[in-house]
Amino acid sequence: MPTLVHAEHDEREGLLAFLDAQRGAIRRAAFGLTEEQAVATPTASSLSVAGLVKHVARCERSWIRGVLLDDERAMIAPDQWADEHRLLEGETLAGWLLEYEAVAAETEEIIQGLPGLEVDAALPTAPWFPPNSRRTARWILLHLIEEVARHAGHADIIRESLDGRTAFELVAAVNGPIGDEPADDEPVNDGPANED
Repeated sequence: MPTLVHAEHDEREGLLAFLDAQRGAIRRAAFGLTEEQAVATPTASSLSVAGLVKHVARCERSWIRGVLLDDERAMIAPDQWADEHRLLEGETLAGWLLEYEAVAAETEEIIQGLPGLEVDAALPTAPWFPPNSRRTARWILLHLIEEVARHAGHADIIRESLDGRTAFELVAAVNGPIGDEPADDEPVNDGPANED
């Protein structure tokens, strides 16, 4: 566990804090990478750190704005799935990191504005969802934590394959030595992508 999520005051705050901790792991995996390194695929997988940043940003927006708020414009169309994990011409790691920050702020605002986590929404039509299924905001947040955590692990492996830097080293590079973590009420710096 390279970071410690601050103590929560309620369920909503706790879920948002754990989601943000996983976002931080993704951002740290990108810390200091060049654009060339960010799109490299050094493992047996076709995944890259930049592609993962793009995917988790789009995935979060799709679940929060698209599913929870029923905004079809935020949904990822089936014809876009093939491009979901890779950068297209004109896309950059830096651009997707900025977009991910905007998505995180949007998620925070939307979730804080809900009357409760029991608010539910219809799941989209897809082969992997049962027809006419609904899920609560709570379930959606838990799913996003699961999704981002899984991809944070992928990003850790890709990053270590690129330059040997581990999650612990990246936490220290961004936040200072392990053990110097901020207090529960202090914000954590996850660092921009292009600093050393």
